[in-house]
Amino acid sequence: MSTHSILLIDDDKDLAELLGEYLEVEGYRLVAAHTGETGIDKLKEHHYDLVLLDVMMPGIDGFETLKRIREFSIIPVLMLTAKGEETDRVLGLELGADDYLAKPYSHRELLARIKALIRRIELDKNEKASDRGILAIEGVELNFDTYRVHCNGQHLPMTTSEFKVLRVLMTKVGKAVPKEDLYLEVLGREIMAYDRSIDMHVSNVRRKLASAGNEDSIQTIRGVGYMFAEAK
Repeated sequence: MSTHSILLIDDDKDLAELLGEYLEVEGYRLVAAHTGETGIDKLKEHHYDLVLLDVMMPGIDGFETLKRIREFSIIPVLMLTAKGEETDRVLGLELGADDYLAKPYSHRELLARIKALIRRIELDKNEKASDRGILAIEGVELNFDTYRVHCNGQHLPMTTSEFKVLRVLMTKVGKAVPKEDLYLEVLGREIMAYDRSIDMHVSNVRRKLASAGNEDSIQTIRGVGYMFAEAK
């Protein structure tokens, strides 16, 4: 059985209790925090594998909570957003969420998202030593051991998902990578209709690279996906 610990930051205490019982049966340990401030404190004090973060909360909302989390942690974060609120999903991804799920959701659907993100964590941990090290192309340097990114000598803080986007594209430099492949390799799940998660992660990576003087390496291949291109 899994021993992964999940931190739920949500002010709905009844939901937290029901979800905790459900996930315990599935082999996960759920710890609940009912305010953003409490969730941040718990994350600083203990190790968790994943954060489930609700948008609407008293005090600081989910967006502000996420901003503060990203100041000290790259832990995977699954945002829980209002159904139909695309602006919430886009903003969450821009601020560093790895994926999102609209409320109301079924426990089975949430479990599938959790398993997908945890699966990606395990695959990263189990990479062979020969696949690790440093990859540098066009002034962009990835350190597979520390998950640090440098561009033209400047350190660029990136979330786990943003780092994975760069890793996939750079290890396949000069080749178009279909969006379907990026969803599987970065988020551990298949693409869904009207899903913009990967597009937002790529946009975030582009913005960060551009801030360090690299604006053209990631190209959009219409109808296919994206490509990391070497200068001709």
